[in-house]
Amino acid sequence: MKTILIIGVGTGSPDHVTMGAIKALNRADVLFLPDKGAGKADLQTVRTDILDAYLEPGRGRVVTYATPKRDAGNPDYGDGVQDWHHALAALFARLIEAEVPEGGSCGFMVWGDPGLYDSTIRIVERLNRGGEQFAVEIVPGITSIQALTAAHGIALNRIGEPVHITTGRKLAAGDRQGDTVVMLDGQTAFLAVDDPEAEIFWGAYLGTPDEILIRGPLGEVREQIVATRAAARAEHGWIMDIYLIRQRG
Repeated sequence: MKTILIIGVGTGSPDHVTMGAIKALNRADVLFLPDKGAGKADLQTVRTDILDAYLEPGRGRVVTYATPKRDAGNPDYGDGVQDWHHALAALFARLIEAEVPEGGSCGFMVWGDPGLYDSTIRIVERLNRGGEQFAVEIVPGITSIQALTAAHGIALNRIGEPVHITTGRKLAAGDRQGDTVVMLDGQTAFLAVDDPEAEIFWGAYLGTPDEILIRGPLGEVREQIVATRAAARAEHGWIMDIYLIRQRG
């Protein structure tokens, strides 16, 4: 039986890679790395820097693959994601069949933690539902939420209070509950939050040398975040950001 290792490698800093992740990277016969094109080449560089730092000599043959894109034009978001996952599962099956020896293992490096707003676990589950049988091991990683709060020097929750985690798409539809962490916000949904008491803690490229942090009353810093975000995306060709919104005081 072949083994699939889904390895959380943190948000970009080699210092955030756990000992468990290092062991898993060195166990894999093959490491599959997505190639998202020249515009996102530094994403590949971050992954290879981690491998250069921690792979033992002769370990971890690297195979890159071009990633299919989700059809953002599909009016049904759920259907679009399902089609995208189906295409990725078919690609993963071909890669594993061609590159992984029987009884061997392969590794997929996942940003942050595989269990938090990442699709790799669900895609691999499709492989086993489709008739293939693989052993699957999941290695947790440092999340972007942890990296955000550590960078800002704050606790995630307030005493005795819960924390709500959502997406930009959901926030735009009104999904804000107390202290709210927002991920995957390509449309800067915080602009629509009309709350004079709201405070925001925003971060991008967390854990990397390009890390950017902005915090303050939302009404005072929102335009600064929009301008900073646009400039950074133009410079790098991509951006990964996250933020926490909560009431001041």
